[in-house]
Amino acid sequence: MRAQLTWRILLSLVLRLLFLKAVAMGSCSGDDQELIKQLQHQADIMQDTSRLLDPYMRIQGLDTPGLKEYCQELPGVFPKGNALHGLGRRGFLQTLNAKLGHILHRLTTFQQDLPEAQDFRTAKMYIHGIRNNIYCLAQLLPGSSETAEPTQSGLGVSLPPPPASDTFQRKLEGCQFLRGYHRFMHSVGQVFHKWRESPSRSRRHSPHRALKKGTRRMQPSMRGNRLMPRGQLPR
Repeated sequence: MRAQLTWRILLSLVLRLLFLKAVAMGSCSGDDQELIKQLQHQADIMQDTSRLLDPYMRIQGLDTPGLKEYCQELPGVFPKGNALHGLGRRGFLQTLNAKLGHILHRLTTFQQDLPEAQDFRTAKMYIHGIRNNIYCLAQLLPGSSETAEPTQSGLGVSLPPPPASDTFQRKLEGCQFLRGYHRFMHSVGQVFHKWRESPSRSRRHSPHRALKKGTRRMQPSMRGNRLMPRGQLPR
């Protein structure tokens, strides 16, 4: 038990440092592949049910045979993996940013209901870090100056239903939401993994790379420029 507590404390400190680093930098990296790598790593961490779902079920007394079977994802709350893979890069980032905003709102509700659980606060900090990387990556898309207001049209996705008034039903809806959240982050991680395997043309056309390329073109080259003897014209 003590080892598990120490591990959670260390994880919390690491996540806080990662979040504070992103905020303190104040500027975005110009390397889209590095941002995609970070986003994939963040999504892979947040898909782990031991971060939120497992402690939630334990606190709520739902981790017993006959009850935990009800903690299945509700359809229509989170986009499916095939729908996410079918989106273009801009549409995917907009959808992900919007859904993370809804998740943050729901995690705040969990915090209010379960003030003794620190996992939700840590998860919220990490999601803020993910959204920061989404903003930075969106700047590198061709013709993009800012992340547009996210939309989820065509994905069959709706806002999560309001919490039920019945205490037990409220617990069930909470674990169903978290089950869907972890599955969603797994699907998000797969999309970023695919992006890493097939880099977008946006990297070749990013303003940072274009500026460096233009600088190289402006540098004079002495290749092929031989000195001519005095009085002799070049042929």
